[in-house]
Amino acid sequence: MSARDSILQRLRNRSGGELSVPECDFSVLQRPVSSVAERIEQFQKTIESVHGEVHSCTRDSWVAQLADILSARDARCLLVPGAHEIGRRLREFEQDGLPELLIYDEPIESWQPHLFNNVDASITSTRGGIAETGSLILWPTPDEPRLMSLVPPIHIAVLEASELYATFHEAMQAQSWASGMPTNALLVSGPSKTADIEQTLAYGVHGPKELIVLVIE
Repeated sequence: MSARDSILQRLRNRSGGELSVPECDFSVLQRPVSSVAERIEQFQKTIESVHGEVHSCTRDSWVAQLADILSARDARCLLVPGAHEIGRRLREFEQDGLPELLIYDEPIESWQPHLFNNVDASITSTRGGIAETGSLILWPTPDEPRLMSLVPPIHIAVLEASELYATFHEAMQAQSWASGMPTNALLVSGPSKTADIEQTLAYGVHGPKELIVLVIE
């Protein structure tokens, strides 16, 4: 019997039988029905309050807007997913202003020095967003490893407006998180920040200095 099974068995013995999930009232987490436009407005206001940046785009315009954003920052290269539609679209789209496109397609041991020292920006997909807290939901995959959103100075996230939820609870219910989750799920609310030094909030001390969200409407 494993340590986990042993702990669960002791709990069952104390409870007199099988463990059951207690009834919970989540009505306090419910919010009034809101439109997509209202959720976008709330999300933008909240995330911009912590130095995030939001751009509204269409499915046809987001690549051109991305090129302008990166050109204004003199980005030399952009790390993109290899298999995801975002990466494929960028590689296939001939757009002036896009920097060199890189793919994270080798073991971290050989890729780490380049990733930490030479990559200016990265772009990832998202699993959705939370309007109330101004948060992005990221589920890292082998195609979009966690370091893509944690290391480059500029992190660009693509968010579908239809996947912007009012609350965290609503997102978990709508996407059936209980049926299966990754080993690592991330909630990103703005660029990196810390208050370790004299309890003074500082941005960009470690991790991305900028978080740019492209909302596809």
